[in-house]
Amino acid sequence: MQYNNLRLLNYKKSDGQSVYLAFKEKYIPMKHFDTNTFKVTKPIKINETSTTFDLGLSKKELKKELEDVREALGELQDVMYAHGKYGVLVCLQGMDTAGKDSLIREVFKDFNSRGVVVHSFKVPTKLELRHDYLWRHYIALPERGKFSIFNRTHYENVLVTRVHPYYIPGENIPSVNSVDDIDDDFWAKRFEQINNFEKHIAENGTIIFKFFLNISKDEQKNRLLRRLELKEKNWKFSPGDLEERKLWGKYQECYEDALNKTSKPHAPWFTIPSDDKKTARYIVAKIIYDTLKEYTDIKAPELDDDIKANLELYKKQLESE
Repeated sequence: MQYNNLRLLNYKKSDGQSVYLAFKEKYIPMKHFDTNTFKVTKPIKINETSTTFDLGLSKKELKKELEDVREALGELQDVMYAHGKYGVLVCLQGMDTAGKDSLIREVFKDFNSRGVVVHSFKVPTKLELRHDYLWRHYIALPERGKFSIFNRTHYENVLVTRVHPYYIPGENIPSVNSVDDIDDDFWAKRFEQINNFEKHIAENGTIIFKFFLNISKDEQKNRLLRRLELKEKNWKFSPGDLEERKLWGKYQECYEDALNKTSKPHAPWFTIPSDDKKTARYIVAKIIYDTLKEYTDIKAPELDDDIKANLELYKKQLESE
């Protein structure tokens, strides 16, 4: 394992000697790889965005790189938990079979379980439909010091509902009595509401990552076939997957519109080439790590002066038992 610098927390013992109380920042040796490559900073066309990316690594090297960066993330999360100033929201979107579940399992494997919560948003419940569409996402936001992972997100409300607008009347919105009331202005307002929601939480200490796991239609076909061919994966298959696949083009249009209208400096979208799951996992992990390590104010809290002055006393009390 390689490291670059240690972050000193300016803690001095009673004898005046300094001690290091910070996480060790991992050195991730990647050449010709800039995570900003995947950030949406200007309008994009999804059909011109690659679903593959060559990291120039062997399978063994890629496995080691992912292990290193996720371990570094785990240590950083421990410091963030103690620091208690920022929460981190990780949003994962993608077509069926894009690899969201396995990415969550592999990228966040080294996290302390108390510091990360995964939310998988399905069809809204009766209770959730008694509130506005952002309510269930708002109450799932991370506490300061913790990570919340949204497996599917508030963007379902401008993706699935845009492809299937007949869901909208079920939200009991005063201005919508039927599908005929859903026009371009409706979607423009919803994008504005989402942007305002993200701006609000970002200004109040939530660091936002939004990842679009971009797979090709051919790769989705292969993954659906594996679900049918492998007995242990049969449970993942639903005939509805094939019906949604027929709407691939419409979904791609809606994703493109969402990415272009809601990628902001405080809440950027990243398009992640995801035909290869292992490559996608590493890119996501490295984007999160590279971004968070730029927050130089994230550090473990210092001990109270009175406690620091009496550390040797407390130590003697324990040793004398």
